[in-house]
Amino acid sequence: MGRVTERRRVIRVRDGAVSTRPDTLVAEEPLEIRLNGKPLAVTMRTPGDDFALAAGFLVAEGVLGAAEEVRNIAYCAGARDDGGNTYNVVDVRLAPSVPVPDITLERNVYTTSSCGLCGRASLDAVRTAARFDLGDGPPLRVGVDVLAALPDRLRAAQAVFERTGGLHAAGLFSPSGELLDVREDVGRHNAVDKVVGRALREGRLPLSGTVLVVSGRASFELAQKAVTAGVPVLAAVSAPSSLAVDLAAETGLTLVGFLRGGSMNVYAGEERLLGADGAPLGGG
Repeated sequence: MGRVTERRRVIRVRDGAVSTRPDTLVAEEPLEIRLNGKPLAVTMRTPGDDFALAAGFLVAEGVLGAAEEVRNIAYCAGARDDGGNTYNVVDVRLAPSVPVPDITLERNVYTTSSCGLCGRASLDAVRTAARFDLGDGPPLRVGVDVLAALPDRLRAAQAVFERTGGLHAAGLFSPSGELLDVREDVGRHNAVDKVVGRALREGRLPLSGTVLVVSGRASFELAQKAVTAGVPVLAAVSAPSSLAVDLAAETGLTLVGFLRGGSMNVYAGEERLLGADGAPLGGG
Protein backbone atom coordinates (compact mmCIF):
# COMPACT_ATOMS: atom_id res chain seq x y z
CA MET A 1 0.00 0.00 0.00
CA GLY A 2 1.40 3.42 -0.90
CA ARG A 3 2.22 5.87 1.84
CA VAL A 4 0.19 8.99 2.50
CA THR A 5 3.36 11.10 2.70
CA GLU A 6 6.87 10.88 1.27
CA ARG A 7 10.15 12.62 2.04
CA ARG A 8 12.12 14.66 -0.49
CA ARG A 9 15.27 16.79 -0.28
CA VAL A 10 14.62 20.52 -0.51
CA ILE A 11 16.87 23.58 -0.57
CA ARG A 12 15.45 26.10 1.85
CA VAL A 13 16.05 29.83 1.57
CA ARG A 14 15.08 31.99 4.53
CA ASP A 15 16.14 35.64 4.80
CA GLY A 16 19.11 34.96 2.53
CA ALA A 17 20.29 31.90 4.46
CA VAL A 18 20.48 28.68 2.40
CA SER A 19 20.16 25.21 3.92
CA THR A 20 19.33 21.68 2.83
CA ARG A 21 16.71 19.63 4.63
CA PRO A 22 14.17 16.86 4.08
CA ASP A 23 10.59 17.95 3.43
CA THR A 24 7.35 16.02 3.91
CA LEU A 25 5.17 15.90 0.80
CA VAL A 26 1.74 14.44 0.23
CA ALA A 27 1.90 11.29 -1.89
CA GLU A 28 0.11 11.22 -5.24
CA GLU A 29 -0.38 7.97 -7.15
CA PRO A 30 -2.79 6.78 -9.84
CA LEU A 31 -5.73 4.59 -8.90
CA GLU A 32 -7.41 2.58 -11.62
CA ILE A 33 -11.02 1.73 -10.83
CA ARG A 34 -12.43 -1.37 -12.50
CA LEU A 35 -16.06 -2.43 -12.56
CA ASN A 36 -16.64 -6.19 -12.71
CA GLY A 37 -13.10 -6.60 -14.00
CA LYS A 38 -13.28 -3.97 -16.77
CA PRO A 39 -11.34 -0.68 -16.60
CA LEU A 40 -13.60 2.28 -15.82
CA ALA A 41 -11.50 5.28 -14.75
CA VAL A 42 -8.11 6.38 -13.49
CA THR A 43 -7.83 9.10 -10.88
CA MET A 44 -4.78 10.65 -9.24
CA ARG A 45 -5.22 10.32 -5.50
CA THR A 46 -3.52 10.15 -2.12
CA PRO A 47 -3.30 6.44 -1.21
CA GLY A 48 -5.63 5.39 1.57
CA ASP A 49 -9.36 4.61 1.80
CA ASP A 50 -9.15 3.34 -1.78
CA PHE A 51 -12.16 1.03 -1.46
CA ALA A 52 -14.25 3.90 -0.12
CA LEU A 53 -13.01 6.14 -2.93
CA ALA A 54 -14.06 3.60 -5.56
CA ALA A 55 -17.46 3.08 -3.93
CA GLY A 56 -18.06 6.82 -3.62
CA PHE A 57 -17.08 7.35 -7.24
CA LEU A 58 -19.70 4.80 -8.30
CA VAL A 59 -22.35 6.47 -6.14
CA ALA A 60 -21.74 9.72 -8.04
CA GLU A 61 -21.96 7.83 -11.34
CA GLY A 62 -25.38 6.48 -10.37
CA VAL A 63 -24.15 2.87 -10.29
CA LEU A 64 -24.45 2.33 -6.52
CA GLY A 65 -26.87 3.51 -3.87
CA ALA A 66 -26.78 0.87 -1.14
CA ALA A 67 -24.19 -1.34 0.55
CA GLU A 68 -25.88 -4.58 -0.54
CA GLU A 69 -25.34 -3.66 -4.19
CA VAL A 70 -21.60 -4.33 -3.76
CA ARG A 71 -20.50 -7.96 -3.78
CA ASN A 72 -16.82 -7.27 -3.21
CA ILE A 73 -14.08 -4.65 -3.54
CA ALA A 74 -10.48 -5.80 -3.82
CA TYR A 75 -7.06 -4.80 -5.03
CA CYS A 76 -6.06 -6.53 -8.25
CA ALA A 77 -3.08 -8.83 -7.93
CA GLY A 78 -0.73 -9.15 -10.87
CA ALA A 79 -0.92 -5.47 -11.77
CA ARG A 80 2.88 -5.27 -12.07
CA ASP A 81 4.90 -6.93 -14.81
CA ASP A 82 6.38 -9.32 -12.28
CA GLY A 83 2.94 -10.33 -11.06
CA GLY A 84 3.09 -8.27 -7.87
CA ASN A 85 0.40 -6.02 -6.48
CA THR A 86 0.81 -2.28 -6.91
CA TYR A 87 -2.21 -1.53 -4.71
CA ASN A 88 -3.12 1.01 -7.37
CA VAL A 89 -5.81 -1.04 -9.13
CA VAL A 90 -9.17 -1.65 -7.45
CA ASP A 91 -11.94 -3.88 -8.81
CA VAL A 92 -15.53 -3.36 -7.67
CA ARG A 93 -17.76 -6.39 -8.19
CA LEU A 94 -21.49 -5.70 -8.25
CA ALA A 95 -24.08 -7.93 -6.64
CA PRO A 96 -25.79 -10.22 -9.18
CA SER A 97 -29.03 -8.22 -9.01
CA VAL A 98 -27.35 -4.91 -9.93
CA PRO A 99 -27.34 -4.09 -13.65
CA VAL A 100 -23.94 -3.33 -15.13
CA PRO A 101 -24.00 0.04 -16.87
CA ASP A 102 -22.29 0.95 -20.10
CA ILE A 103 -18.87 1.50 -18.59
CA THR A 104 -17.69 3.77 -21.36
CA LEU A 105 -19.83 6.44 -19.63
CA GLU A 106 -18.87 8.83 -22.42
CA ARG A 107 -15.82 9.90 -20.45
CA ASN A 108 -12.09 10.14 -20.96
CA VAL A 109 -11.01 7.51 -18.42
CA TYR A 110 -8.13 9.61 -17.09
CA THR A 111 -8.98 12.19 -14.43
CA THR A 112 -6.53 14.46 -12.65
CA SER A 113 -6.40 15.24 -8.96
CA SER A 114 -7.81 18.72 -9.59
CA CYS A 115 -10.59 17.93 -12.08
CA GLY A 116 -12.48 14.68 -12.06
CA LEU A 117 -14.78 15.43 -14.98
CA CYS A 118 -12.55 17.10 -17.54
CA GLY A 119 -13.17 14.37 -20.08
CA ARG A 120 -16.96 14.37 -20.06
CA ALA A 121 -18.42 14.45 -23.55
CA SER A 122 -21.35 16.67 -22.64
CA LEU A 123 -23.16 18.26 -19.74
CA ASP A 124 -26.06 15.83 -20.22
CA ALA A 125 -23.68 12.92 -19.55
CA VAL A 126 -22.75 14.48 -16.21
CA ARG A 127 -26.29 14.90 -14.90
CA THR A 128 -26.55 11.51 -13.28
CA ALA A 129 -30.05 10.62 -12.14
CA ALA A 130 -30.03 10.91 -8.34
CA ARG A 131 -31.65 8.11 -6.37
CA PHE A 132 -32.43 10.30 -3.37
CA ASP A 133 -34.77 13.27 -3.15
CA LEU A 134 -33.26 16.04 -1.02
CA GLY A 135 -36.76 17.01 0.06
CA ASP A 136 -37.48 13.65 1.67
CA GLY A 137 -37.23 13.15 5.40
CA PRO A 138 -37.50 15.63 8.28
CA PRO A 139 -36.56 19.21 7.35
CA LEU A 140 -32.91 19.99 8.07
CA ARG A 141 -32.12 23.29 9.78
CA VAL A 142 -28.61 24.62 10.46
CA GLY A 143 -27.75 27.83 12.28
CA VAL A 144 -25.43 30.17 10.40
CA ASP A 145 -23.36 30.43 13.60
CA VAL A 146 -22.89 26.65 13.56
CA LEU A 147 -22.01 26.72 9.87
CA ALA A 148 -19.45 29.48 10.38
CA ALA A 149 -17.52 27.35 12.87
CA LEU A 150 -17.20 24.28 10.63
CA PRO A 151 -14.16 25.25 8.48
CA ASP A 152 -12.00 25.61 11.61
CA ARG A 153 -13.23 22.26 12.88
CA LEU A 154 -12.46 20.70 9.52
CA ARG A 155 -8.96 22.18 9.46
CA ALA A 156 -8.28 20.98 13.02
CA ALA A 157 -9.13 17.43 11.95
CA GLN A 158 -6.73 17.45 8.98
CA ALA A 159 -3.80 15.50 10.43
CA VAL A 160 -1.88 15.10 7.17
CA PHE A 161 -2.42 18.71 6.07
CA GLU A 162 -0.58 19.88 9.18
CA ARG A 163 2.48 17.91 8.03
CA THR A 164 2.35 18.73 4.31
CA GLY A 165 0.14 21.76 3.64
CA GLY A 166 -0.91 20.05 0.41
CA LEU A 167 -4.21 18.25 0.92
CA HIS A 168 -7.87 18.99 0.39
CA ALA A 169 -10.44 17.76 2.87
CA ALA A 170 -14.10 16.84 3.01
CA GLY A 171 -15.87 16.78 6.35
CA LEU A 172 -19.30 15.46 7.20
CA PHE A 173 -21.06 17.22 10.09
CA SER A 174 -24.33 16.95 11.96
CA PRO A 175 -26.69 19.97 12.01
CA SER A 176 -25.36 20.79 15.49
CA GLY A 177 -21.76 20.88 14.22
CA GLU A 178 -20.57 17.45 15.37
CA LEU A 179 -17.85 16.04 13.12
CA LEU A 180 -19.04 12.68 11.76
CA ASP A 181 -16.24 11.90 9.31
CA VAL A 182 -13.32 13.59 7.58
CA ARG A 183 -11.15 12.41 4.69
CA GLU A 184 -8.12 14.02 3.07
CA ASP A 185 -6.81 13.70 -0.47
CA VAL A 186 -4.74 15.56 -3.02
CA GLY A 187 -7.96 15.83 -5.05
CA ARG A 188 -11.00 17.50 -3.50
CA HIS A 189 -13.35 15.24 -5.47
CA ASN A 190 -11.52 12.17 -4.14
CA ALA A 191 -11.91 13.39 -0.56
CA VAL A 192 -15.67 13.63 -1.09
CA ASP A 193 -15.77 10.18 -2.72
CA LYS A 194 -13.98 8.72 0.29
CA VAL A 195 -16.55 10.22 2.69
CA VAL A 196 -19.48 9.06 0.55
CA GLY A 197 -17.97 5.64 -0.08
CA ARG A 198 -17.45 5.02 3.63
CA ALA A 199 -21.07 5.97 4.26
CA LEU A 200 -22.27 3.61 1.53
CA ARG A 201 -20.24 0.68 2.85
CA GLU A 202 -21.62 1.31 6.36
CA GLY A 203 -25.21 1.45 5.08
CA ARG A 204 -25.70 5.14 5.91
CA LEU A 205 -26.96 6.45 2.56
CA PRO A 206 -28.76 8.72 1.99
CA LEU A 207 -26.88 11.27 4.10
CA SER A 208 -30.04 13.30 4.57
CA GLY A 209 -29.24 14.68 8.02
CA THR A 210 -25.77 16.00 7.32
CA VAL A 211 -23.74 18.98 6.17
CA LEU A 212 -20.79 18.47 3.81
CA VAL A 213 -17.94 20.97 4.11
CA VAL A 214 -15.13 21.04 1.54
CA SER A 215 -11.85 22.89 1.36
CA GLY A 216 -11.37 24.92 -1.79
CA ARG A 217 -14.10 25.69 -4.28
CA ALA A 218 -17.48 24.06 -4.94
CA SER A 219 -17.46 22.77 -8.51
CA PHE A 220 -20.38 21.23 -10.39
CA GLU A 221 -18.86 17.84 -9.71
CA LEU A 222 -18.83 18.32 -5.94
CA ALA A 223 -22.41 19.55 -5.99
CA GLN A 224 -23.37 16.47 -8.01
CA LYS A 225 -21.61 14.18 -5.54
CA ALA A 226 -23.51 15.80 -2.66
CA VAL A 227 -26.85 15.41 -4.45
CA THR A 228 -26.28 11.77 -5.42
CA ALA A 229 -25.37 10.94 -1.81
CA GLY A 230 -28.48 12.68 -0.49
CA VAL A 231 -26.56 15.45 1.31
CA PRO A 232 -28.85 18.50 1.66
CA VAL A 233 -26.22 21.15 2.55
CA LEU A 234 -22.87 21.71 0.82
CA ALA A 235 -20.54 24.44 2.09
CA ALA A 236 -17.18 25.45 0.63
CA VAL A 237 -14.52 27.83 1.88
CA SER A 238 -14.08 29.22 -1.62
CA ALA A 239 -16.27 30.07 -4.61
CA PRO A 240 -18.83 27.87 -6.34
CA SER A 241 -19.07 27.60 -10.10
CA SER A 242 -22.10 28.80 -12.03
CA LEU A 243 -23.05 25.22 -12.90
CA ALA A 244 -22.83 24.20 -9.25
CA VAL A 245 -25.30 26.99 -8.39
CA ASP A 246 -27.60 25.93 -11.24
CA LEU A 247 -27.56 22.31 -10.09
CA ALA A 248 -28.24 23.31 -6.49
CA ALA A 249 -31.25 25.37 -7.56
CA GLU A 250 -32.58 22.50 -9.70
CA THR A 251 -32.22 19.81 -7.05
CA GLY A 252 -32.97 21.70 -3.85
CA LEU A 253 -29.40 21.57 -2.54
CA THR A 254 -28.38 24.27 -0.08
CA LEU A 255 -25.13 25.69 -1.45
CA VAL A 256 -22.85 27.98 0.56
CA GLY A 257 -19.59 29.51 -0.65
CA PHE A 258 -16.86 31.73 0.79
CA LEU A 259 -17.47 30.24 4.23
CA ARG A 260 -14.77 32.08 6.15
CA GLY A 261 -14.92 33.37 9.70
CA GLY A 262 -18.37 34.75 10.31
CA SER A 263 -19.13 35.47 6.66
CA MET A 264 -20.60 33.36 3.86
CA ASN A 265 -22.52 33.61 0.60
CA VAL A 266 -25.68 31.53 0.26
CA TYR A 267 -26.39 30.68 -3.40
CA ALA A 268 -29.34 28.30 -3.09
CA GLY A 269 -31.51 26.56 -0.51
CA GLU A 270 -31.37 29.37 2.05
CA GLU A 271 -34.52 28.08 3.76
CA ARG A 272 -32.43 25.42 5.56
CA LEU A 273 -30.26 28.03 7.26
CA LEU A 274 -31.29 29.79 10.45
CA GLY A 275 -30.22 33.35 11.20
CA ALA A 276 -29.27 34.81 14.57
CA ASP A 277 -32.95 35.29 15.34
CA GLY A 278 -33.67 31.60 14.71
CA ALA A 279 -35.73 32.29 11.59
CA PRO A 280 -34.93 30.67 8.22
CA LEU A 281 -32.96 32.98 5.93
CA GLY A 282 -35.47 32.33 3.18
CA GLY A 283 -38.43 33.15 5.39
CA GLY A 284 -39.78 29.60 5.11
